Amino acid sequence: MKSQKLGRGLDALLGEIDEAYDNEGSLKDSILEVNLKDIRPNPYQPRKYFNESSLQELAESIKEDGLLQPIVLSEDIDGYVLIAGERRFRASKLMKLKTIRAIILNSDEQKMRQFALIENIQRDELNSVELALAYGELLKLHELTQEQLASKIHKSRTHITNTIRLLQLSSRTQKAIVEKKISAGHAKVLVGLDEKQQQVMVNSIVGQKLSVREVEAMIKSMKNDKVVTTSTTKKTLKSLNFVNIQSKFDNLGFKVKSSQNRLTIEFKDDSEVEKLLTYLNNL
Repeated sequence: MKSQKLGRGLDALLGEIDEAYDNEGSLKDSILEVNLKDIRPNPYQPRKYFNESSLQELAESIKEDGLLQPIVLSEDIDGYVLIAGERRFRASKLMKLKTIRAIILNSDEQKMRQFALIENIQRDELNSVELALAYGELLKLHELTQEQLASKIHKSRTHITNTIRLLQLSSRTQKAIVEKKISAGHAKVLVGLDEKQQQVMVNSIVGQKLSVREVEAMIKSMKNDKVVTTSTTKKTLKSLNFVNIQSKFDNLGFKVKSSQNRLTIEFKDDSEVEKLLTYLNNL
């Protein structure tokens, strides 16, 4: 019963910002011209990355056409807290405006957190990692299943599941997603690899401009090779002759070790990985 009650609460929240925008002149909410310096960002804002060129474009649009939709604020003891409209707020500051049109809502901390999550999800303004964190927080706050959340925000359950799975990736891989070095499609097929394997694949994606299909094929091959290696290790006891290939890598400046049927290349940093990829691409 508790989950159902919280779920209905989410339904109400999903429409509350839209209702505020649709009823700007209502008695319940008021719209004011507020000094930008009196507004502080929402501490619960799930969005951490803001594209500077996109903000500049929005700033130019505001300069030309004005602010078409007000931001949403909550009154605080020493001014206002931003609930929704952080891009509009930042763009207005870029234009060095003094004031901004704003709807004022009565809101506690719990509501502020949820408004920020919901508005960003509805406006598709989060990168995949931020979106995964937002979904996870809504699931926790409202004790919903992934299927229930999918229904309420009109997304497929598969989308919710695949997005949340991105949180299983290493912090370096998540950073590559945020910085748009790899796509969410690439990232989804990396789930399940260990941290070192993820980094090798990320370097390969960036260095070789691999498609998602190519990455899937490489991972499949990697897993098949592991199975074959495991099943034949005990049978393959004969030492292989790595003299020539080891000499080649030594000449290229790579540190190489060999033992029986294994050749190991050691990399000091990402630049050495890129150096090897460049050399292989030029063969």
